[in-house]
Formats: sequence, structure tokens, C-alpha cells
Amino acid sequence: MSDIDSALRAASEQIERARAEKALRPSIAGFFDEATYTVSYVVHDPVTDEAAIIDSVLDYEAASGRTSYGSAERIVEYVNSKNLKVTWLIETHAHADHISAAPYLQQKLGGKLAIGKEIVRVQEVFGKLFNAGTDFERDGSQFDHLFTDGETFKIGTIEGIALHVPGHTPADMAFIIGDAAFVGDTIFMPDFGTARADFPGGDARQLYRSIRRLLSLPDETRLFLCHDYKAPGRDEYAWETTVGQQRRENVHVKDGVSEDEFVEMRTTRDATLAMPNLIMPSVQVNIRGGRLPEPEDNGVSYIKIPVNAV
Repeated sequence: MSDIDSALRAASEQIERARAEKALRPSIAGFFDEATYTVSYVVHDPVTDEAAIIDSVLDYEAASGRTSYGSAERIVEYVNSKNLKVTWLIETHAHADHISAAPYLQQKLGGKLAIGKEIVRVQEVFGKLFNAGTDFERDGSQFDHLFTDGETFKIGTIEGIALHVPGHTPADMAFIIGDAAFVGDTIFMPDFGTARADFPGGDARQLYRSIRRLLSLPDETRLFLCHDYKAPGRDEYAWETTVGQQRRENVHVKDGVSEDEFVEMRTTRDATLAMPNLIMPSVQVNIRGGRLPEPEDNGVSYIKIPVNAV
């Protein structure tokens, strides 16, 4: 571990404290949305019952443009059944494959809506793409809090720290809570590999460095992933692994894979991938903190689809 990476060192020390004392480890419930292959999490402190919701999903039917709240209501029911107090609604990044349900959950359950501070770069790029105009603020003000690299926070008595892990997008953050790391789209299960890096602002070389940063955490660190697509030959969805398992087994970035090898693989593979089905509505809404564009004079919100622009 680099001596100059004080945030990584602080995260590792936090994990070691939680490994040594069970009371410093969070309780974690995952909620899988098969339509978007997304896992949302409720993370809570068993002592105080304070909780964070990470990467929630708003149900969206592209053909009709209709939204619904089945996935979010599963989380509401769980939180209420456990009598939890939501203090954070965290987004690991501005997702391109599903719409966030954070505003709906905030209305129902409370909590501060938070994302990494580099969301402003994503807002700038996609604000231009969608011709959002001067009414769309590109300063992250749609969120209650913008996390910086190495920033600490708490969920009740449980320690948390944010790590900036760009590459998939400029704004990706990993959130280390107790001994568990919520790593968003940086990395997937070892048999599936890593996230794409070809979205605007993405960078395969940066992604490699971010992943290796995460894999410098203690081997026992629990990693919770934002997606699973079931690699060929695997019948069950899975979204929990460890740093040690990833270092030994990840098909794209295990120990021994060089940065240049990874960049060549990632760049070649990304060139074959189609855009996510929901990228246009997802990004357009998620850069607004999960809120739909302002209704037009007929009271209806509209999703723009730029033609021949991507």
C-alpha cells in the first residue's frame, strides 16, 4: 500500500477494527432487481438501528414510459419491519442502466441523498448531450451531500469512509462501511470480471488503478457489488465476494494482470458491447438526483433521446 494514499490506509485500518470487534460490523440486506440486474442494499447499525440505502431502483417500463415503485416498496417494507431510521441515501455513481428511486425513498423514509463530488463532471457532459439548458444546474445541488475521497461518515456507531474509484465514470465512489465495501460498478463477481469504461468520461487505465486500489484493502474485506449477470456456467445470481477472492480469481484483473494487458482487454471488449437498454432515461434522470425532468406546460415530464449523437 502506498504511504501517500492516506484514504486507503484509513479505510484499511477501519476494516481491521471492524474485523476485530463484531459490534463495528453492519447488518446488510441485498435486494436484487432482475429486470436491471441491479442489487440495492440496506446497511444498518444493529445497535442504533440507523441505516443507509445504497443504489436503489425505480421500476421503469421503456415501451410505455411508465414508472412504478415495486422495487422501492420492498425496501420500504424491510426498513419499516426492522424499525430502522434512514440517515443516508447513497448513490455509488450516476447509473446508466436503471433509474434511482432515491427521491421516492427520501419522501417515504427520510435521509440525506449523497453521491461523489465528481458528479459535476458527469452533469456537464450529459447536460450538453441532452441539451438540458441553463435551468439545469451542473453543480451537484440536486444532492444533499457530495462525498470527497477519504471523507468519513457514520451510520449510527459504525464507521464509514468514501473512496473515489473513477474509470467506469468520473464520479464512481466506493463506500467502506465497517468491514464491508460497496463498490458500485467498478468490479463484478470474479467469474464475470470488471465494468466497462467506454461511457463519456470513462477510462480503462483509470479503472484498472481504481480496482487495484480497492484490492489493496485487507483480503478479508467483504465486497458488495451493484450488479450480477450470471457468468456462463453459473446458475445463481451472486453479489458478495472478498478482496482476496478477487485477487486470486477475477478473470479480468486478478493478481498478475498488468495495467497494459487490462487496458487492451477492456478496450477491445468494450468495442463489442451495446449501450445499456435504459441509458437515455437513466442518465438523464440520475444526474438530477433521480428526479424526472421538469414537467412541460401540459404537466407531463419528457425523456429526450438524442438522435445520431452517441
